[in-house]
Amino acid sequence: MTAANRLVALDILRGVAVLGITVANLPGFTLPQAAYFSPLAAGGSSRADLTAWALTFVLVEGKMRGLFAALFGASLLLVVERADAAGQNGAAVHLRRMGVLYLIGAAHLYLLWYGDILHLYALVGVAALLFVYAPTRLLLLAAAAALLVATIGGVGLVGASVAPATSAALEQSFGRPPPALLLSEIAALRGSIGDGIAWRWQHDAGPIAGLFANGPETLGYMLLGMAAYRTGFVTGAWPRARYVLIAAAMLPLGVAIEAALAARTAAYGFATPAVVTGSFALGPLVHAPMVAGYAALLLATWPGTRAGERLAALGRTALSNYLLSSLILAAICYGWGLGQFARWSRGEAYLLLPPLWALLLSWPAIWLRRFHYGPAEWLWRSLARGRLQPLRRPAR
Repeated sequence: MTAANRLVALDILRGVAVLGITVANLPGFTLPQAAYFSPLAAGGSSRADLTAWALTFVLVEGKMRGLFAALFGASLLLVVERADAAGQNGAAVHLRRMGVLYLIGAAHLYLLWYGDILHLYALVGVAALLFVYAPTRLLLLAAAAALLVATIGGVGLVGASVAPATSAALEQSFGRPPPALLLSEIAALRGSIGDGIAWRWQHDAGPIAGLFANGPETLGYMLLGMAAYRTGFVTGAWPRARYVLIAAAMLPLGVAIEAALAARTAAYGFATPAVVTGSFALGPLVHAPMVAGYAALLLATWPGTRAGERLAALGRTALSNYLLSSLILAAICYGWGLGQFARWSRGEAYLLLPPLWALLLSWPAIWLRRFHYGPAEWLWRSLARGRLQPLRRPAR
């Protein structure tokens, strides 16, 4: 396959991952933090609300983030290899990119949203650099070990959720927080920009805490992505029949297990131990096969289609679209914008999804006819290289 074809396959997957992440992020913007995991915390418990939660839990939560992290790992390997081939120091190029990405992610974390993943990817990306020249077998073994560590951490979180000394604190994040805490969060995010920043600074886990909590699983996906790139899996180099077989083997089983976990969580009344069991203790073991299944399904169906071209354009501007979706949702929800935070139910919040997806799918193709990179990609590239990069394409 040509280099261009390999990039198109990666970009299609990345575009779908961005769309999926917007689905997962919607309740995180429109509702208090605890409601992300528990519909009983806020946002209503009607049939529509519970259906929206269940579909997101089964099909999206953890899976799109895992796909995005795997593609990040594949791109990491691609960047280092290209830099080395051009006579540059690939490791140094990568570390400069991670330093700039960390700053962008930290700004996103505190200015817009507590759920930023960019700063985490930057930190984990530094660790992933150690495996750039590792053989594929070692990448797979290290990925399995990282996911096992994440699972052990999730089991520990389940234990903490039932221990008297720690259960109350976890109840605030994964269960039903005290009404006073919910009201203070709502007041802060409906307030000024400064109120929102102060709330996130005081209550949200910082980058280092997030690294310990989510770093092992993220590293596991990045290493899987590096292995998938090296074997040609994410570049579309495998026969279509093999992709179909992988999707048929992974997705039905994964969906069935996730549906059982969702039913179990609901049957236990969204108690904190049940929530963390489904999302953290068992999640890493189930998410990884579904990530592979989603990637296989997409690579078997979308390349070479008109829709695939739109998704590829979205994938080439993934950073810009990730930040743009946050800016739009923050402007709708926070007090410096329309102030709609915690005014809609969970089911109603998903009405924002069709126009948001339409925007994310429409502008990249138009933009890329005139420019080499998305605006955020251009900024990232320029800052990492220490000089402004060419942005506008030559007139034809």
